[in-house]
Amino acid sequence: MTPDLVVVGAAGFGREALDVLAAVNREHAVWNLLGVVDDDPSAANLERLSRRRVRHLGGIPQALAELGAVHFVVAVGSPSVRQRIAVRCEAAGWRAGTLVHPSATFGALTDVGPGSVVCAGVAVSTSVTLGRHVHLNPNATIGHDTACADFVSVNPGAIISGDCRIGTRCLVGAGAVVLQGLSVGPDTVVGAAACLTRDAPASVVVKGVPGRWAGRRAQGT
Repeated sequence: MTPDLVVVGAAGFGREALDVLAAVNREHAVWNLLGVVDDDPSAANLERLSRRRVRHLGGIPQALAELGAVHFVVAVGSPSVRQRIAVRCEAAGWRAGTLVHPSATFGALTDVGPGSVVCAGVAVSTSVTLGRHVHLNPNATIGHDTACADFVSVNPGAIISGDCRIGTRCLVGAGAVVLQGLSVGPDTVVGAAACLTRDAPASVVVKGVPGRWAGRRAQGT
């Protein structure tokens, strides 16, 4: 029996996750999509869901009350918001599903945590570990022996080189580069097109080439 799945999030990445799910099901019928859950979808995003004939199932409280123990993915770009939603869903008995686009490539001895979404064109090298609810956006590259902790987001075209450690809730921006062997502390953002050339502490924003940072990010942003 094909398991039921809901996508949490009706905005851009939510609909990209629907594309991944559709591609997976074209290869083999893995999931029965029930619809999308979103507390406050815009009129434009509701119209976009309608055009692709995907149901809006209401907000999270309504869906948790009305649906049984379904599978879910949280397709929300913010790592901290994604964590809060995932904890809430799992506490209600929902189970994290995993979506991996058929065009993504993987080396040997690679682990992908539950709840993760891996988009088209992603390249994951050998002996890589992806934690729970990790997002790898289109054409991201993850080098050998790298570990991405839970709730990491790697945006389109970003490159994480080999043997890196990416902390919980980090976001690596579009086109950014993390060089070989570096560590990035939890809750840090590597900004779009930045090049990180040294270890980054927790809760900073890295900008520029070479990457520099000043001050600290507020938690939960």
